[in-house]
This record gives sequence, structure tokens and C-alpha cells, in this order.
Amino acid sequence: MCLIMEAADDHDGGVLVAPSNFSMVEDGIYRSGFPKPENFGFLRTLNLRSIIYLCPEPYPEENLKFLEANHIKLFQFGIEGKTDPPTPMPKDTVLDALRVLVDVRNHPILIHCKAGKHRTGCLVGCLRKVQSWCLSSVLEEYQKNAGVKWRQRDLNFIEAFDIVSLRQCLLSMMYRYHGYGFKRKRLVHEEENVQTPKPQAAKV
Repeated sequence: MCLIMEAADDHDGGVLVAPSNFSMVEDGIYRSGFPKPENFGFLRTLNLRSIIYLCPEPYPEENLKFLEANHIKLFQFGIEGKTDPPTPMPKDTVLDALRVLVDVRNHPILIHCKAGKHRTGCLVGCLRKVQSWCLSSVLEEYQKNAGVKWRQRDLNFIEAFDIVSLRQCLLSMMYRYHGYGFKRKRLVHEEENVQTPKPQAAKV
């Protein structure tokens, strides 16, 4: 599925094209497949502060230049996506990525791998467990986004993922109600002075 929007300030009548499998996880958190140059205009509208990239391959130079020009920080977590033989999801790497994801200082943030289905789906699934979603809803969301290519081992990983190990990270954060929507909660860091991220990409 491809989301296309009219560019209101584009005098040439161009359109804004979202990356494949793009969707909002919740306010300030997005997910998608690998962004291509034709998606850069759309990404600018999100005012991203960070990107979580879940593949081991180097980020394309053209994409790095886009991040630098728009002051977006890159967090790369090299998770293999091989299916033959199957590569298990690395728990420690997912936990590191989750620490970055729940830190509101990195928001707005985009999560992506190649297709935006399996590795991205596992990370979002673990986030939902942190948010105390019931397991059936967590797994249903994963399957909906993965489509017919959902993987049982990913469901097993999400189900077995232990969020207790994230407790130390969450101690520095707290939930606050925001006056919008249905008073949904989002993670807000206790620090009031949020620093502007430097215009460079950083590999984790």
C-alpha cells in the first residue's frame, strides 16, 4: 500500500509519496519500509528527529545526505533478516533499539528495516508490551502489518520478550496525560531541557 498526498506548497503540482508500508504507531512514532529518494519530501513533513534502522547493511549515501540536511539522527541496529537458514532475533539488540524508541527526546522517530514488516514488526510488538497491550492485540497488529508473510518465530519472540530488563531505563521516564484525543499516554522524559540533535548520523 502506498500513501500519496498532494504537496500544498509545490507549485509544480508534485505529490508527496510515503515509503512502503508506512503507518503511524502512535503520536511521534512511525514505521515503514526502506525510504527511497522519492519519499524524502514526505518524510520532511514528519519533522523527524531520529530514524531507527534495523538492517546490517550500510545506509545509502543519498539517504545519509538527506538525514544530515534535515538534522535527523540515525540509530542503526544491525539485525539479520535471513530466512534460509532462519536468523533468530537478537534480544539484546532489540532491547537497545527499544531504549532509543521509548526516549521521547528522539521523537518524532521513524522505525524501518527493508520491508517494514518483520524486524520492524518485532520492535513495535515489544513496544506494545511495554505499553501493557494484551498479547492477543500485540500479535494481531504484527500479523496485520506482515500480511501473508508473517513468521511464527517472530510471534514466538514477541511473546517471550521480557520487558523487565527495560525497567531501569523506564525509571527515568514517566507517563503524563496530554490534552488531546482520548487522553492517550505517551512517554515523556523527566528532563525539561531537550537538546537539539546534531546534524549527523550515528551508528549504534
